[in-house]
Amino acid sequence: MLEQNTIQKAFEMVLEYLPRLALALLTLVAGLWLIRLLVKFVGKVMDSRKVDESLRPFLKSVISVVFKVLLLISVMGMIGIEMTSFIALIGAVGLSIGMALSGSLQHFAGGVLLLIYEPFKKGDFIEAQGHKGTVKELQIFNTVLNTIDNKVVFIPNGPLSTGTVVNYSTEERRRVDMVFGISYNDDIDKAKSIIDDVLKNQPKVLKDPPYVIGISELASSSVNIELRAWVSTSDIVDMGFYLNETIKKEFDKNGISIPFPQMDVHLVKE
Repeated sequence: MLEQNTIQKAFEMVLEYLPRLALALLTLVAGLWLIRLLVKFVGKVMDSRKVDESLRPFLKSVISVVFKVLLLISVMGMIGIEMTSFIALIGAVGLSIGMALSGSLQHFAGGVLLLIYEPFKKGDFIEAQGHKGTVKELQIFNTVLNTIDNKVVFIPNGPLSTGTVVNYSTEERRRVDMVFGISYNDDIDKAKSIIDDVLKNQPKVLKDPPYVIGISELASSSVNIELRAWVSTSDIVDMGFYLNETIKKEFDKNGISIPFPQMDVHLVKE
């Protein structure tokens, strides 16, 4: 009699849980198929955005694992397994890990954003967080810069992704702005002609857009002549050195003086 009751209860449980199991199994299969499609779609988006190749497998794995965990929790709930305590435990563990690694997670998220939006790439010369240098490497937690004097600087990606970044390498050409002060007694037209000859005879100075030479200021002890010339980005530093030296030498040859700051001091005797 006992055996018959056990069989009957088992049969009733099968009848009760069989539809749930079938629906849960169907949900599991459909969910895994949808997750696979989602991961493929995310992969195509990253390909079109040219996301760094080293980051693509990691991001796809994270997305896949997160959605599979959510799917598993849903399927277990459909079967009838009590998930409240389990979810609370997962939440508590996740909160503890997140608080312990909040700084690292911020830098990780910053690295992901930098890789996705690409405000700069390896080899670009940038200015950020008080440092200037060439991007040597973009890591998950840090961006590595190589400064002009060959120092290696590690900048955390968190503040880098939310702060101001000046990229000097994005554009193919840049403008050189320089000011030369001459004496009030010197010939302005002659000084401008000297600067014009220097720029005209330098092939690295671009003709389009044309350079500009003009009086920018009548200062306290000098007439300031400003030049604005466009050059290739790769020539920007060398052209600054060249123009300073060459124009100074040409001024000296032609008797154009660059005055020192002067101040008249009047002594009053009581």
